[in-house]
Amino acid sequence: MKFDALLFDFDGVLIESEYAGNRQIADFLSAAGHPTSPEESMEHFMGLAGPDFLAAIKRRIGTTLPQGFHEAREAEDARAMAEGIEAVAGAVAFVSALPPALPRAIVSSSATRWIDRHLRHIGLRDAFGDHLYSGREHVERGKPAPDLYLHAAQALGVPIERIAIIEDSPVGATGAVASGAYVIGLCAGTHCGVGHADRLRALGVDAIAGNFDEVAALLV
Repeated sequence: MKFDALLFDFDGVLIESEYAGNRQIADFLSAAGHPTSPEESMEHFMGLAGPDFLAAIKRRIGTTLPQGFHEAREAEDARAMAEGIEAVAGAVAFVSALPPALPRAIVSSSATRWIDRHLRHIGLRDAFGDHLYSGREHVERGKPAPDLYLHAAQALGVPIERIAIIEDSPVGATGAVASGAYVIGLCAGTHCGVGHADRLRALGVDAIAGNFDEVAALLV
């Protein structure tokens, strides 16, 4: 393997949460009088979390958040936590086939509680040990800042230049590229439509992979 460690984004890389989550946002905003398609929601909000996520919605609709927004998001999160979210095609086999001693970590904008729950659902919890890192919990500046990736690299004890990062969102790709790692733009999830790879290329990712077989080929 050409790299000494791997960093994985989570939503949209290992689990199919991006389309469902953005569809819920689009449906809610549309019902509140701000017509939004799932594709538009993904374009403007994908990869964001916390204050950055809320600020992006306010900018997009040009006003304050509609009444009931937070409650609707909490209900959607509760549903997903109860039911579990399926893996992106090929993700489980790819992670399971990695050399056991290869350092790896999750670097996500989601909370560690969310990451832990869905890793257990897809059977990969043991593959990452204690290395679950959240932009909400482990750094002051989340994505698109590079801080989360640098934090994970330090925790793994591997120079960032010797690490490959797998990212799917423009927000994540921006931070990953800025970190100085080798960045693979993954377009394997159902949320990756026409033009998604081009958006990632424009942000400076080192390579594009349409599936996890292509990711594997880039690492050797």
